[in-house]
Amino acid sequence: MADHLFTFMGTAAGCGVPSFFCDCPACTEARANPQLARGDCGVMVRRSGLPEADTPTLVIDTPPDARHQLLREGVRHVDEILFTHCHFDHIGGLGEYEYLVQLVRKGAPLPVGASPEALQGILAEFHYMGYCLDCEQIEPFDEHVFDGVRYTALPVTHAPGTYGYLIETDTTRLFYASDTGPLPSETAERIRGVDILAMDATFWNNNWNPNDHHSIQECIAEGLSLDAGTTYLTHLCMHYDEPITHAELVDYLERYEGRVKVAQDGLSLAI
Repeated sequence: MADHLFTFMGTAAGCGVPSFFCDCPACTEARANPQLARGDCGVMVRRSGLPEADTPTLVIDTPPDARHQLLREGVRHVDEILFTHCHFDHIGGLGEYEYLVQLVRKGAPLPVGASPEALQGILAEFHYMGYCLDCEQIEPFDEHVFDGVRYTALPVTHAPGTYGYLIETDTTRLFYASDTGPLPSETAERIRGVDILAMDATFWNNNWNPNDHHSIQECIAEGLSLDAGTTYLTHLCMHYDEPITHAELVDYLERYEGRVKVAQDGLSLAI
C-alpha cells in the first residue's frame, strides 16, 4: 500500500500561467478560473496519514512562489531540499527558507542536495545563506534516501548539472524531470517502464529549444516509447509556439485513453 504522496507544487514554465504580460487564450482562461493557474515548477514528497507536525517532508526545487505554494498545501516545515538545477524559476524562492532556519530550526542548517554546478550557482545567487544550508554535492547516478524513499539523480539534457530524479518507494517507480530535452540513453534505460513519468512538456507544437525542452507532443512520444505507465505533462508554458487552453489540451489527450494526463498545481499522487 502506498504510504507517500508526490505533490505537484507548481507545473508551469518560468513565466507562469497566467503571465502578467500576456492575454493569450490560456492566460485568459486561467484568469477566469484560478484553479487553472500554474506557478513555477516544484514538487513535494511526504508521508501520508500522519499529523502535519510529524510528517517528514522533502521538496524538489524552490520556485519563486514557494511561500504561496507551501501555504496552499498547509506545509509548516520542510526537512530537506533537492534541486534539479539552478535557473531562477527553480531556485528563486530559496530565500523564504532562511526564516525557517532562523525561527523554527533554531539555526540548524537545512540539508540541501544538488549537482556541483547547481550548488555553485545557488550559493552565488544566495551567498548570504551559506550559514543556514547544509550542502551535499550529488554526482550523476548518486542515490539519496530520505524517509524510506530513494532518489537517484539522473542526468538530463538542459543546463550543465541538471538532474531528473528517479523516485522509488516499495510500490512505485516515478521519474520527475521538469526541464529536459530528449533524455540521454543511460537515463532513458534506467527509467524504462516506470509507473509514473512527470516530464517537461514546455511547448505546444513548435519547440523553440529542442535541445533543452520537450514539446507536449515530444514528451508524449518519449513517454510512450519508454513504456511509462502514466505520463504527466508538466513545466507547461501554454503560450508558445501557439497558445493552447487547458480545456483544449485535456480534449487532445483523450486519444491516449488515460496514459497521458495534465499535471496541475496541487495534484497529489500516491506512491
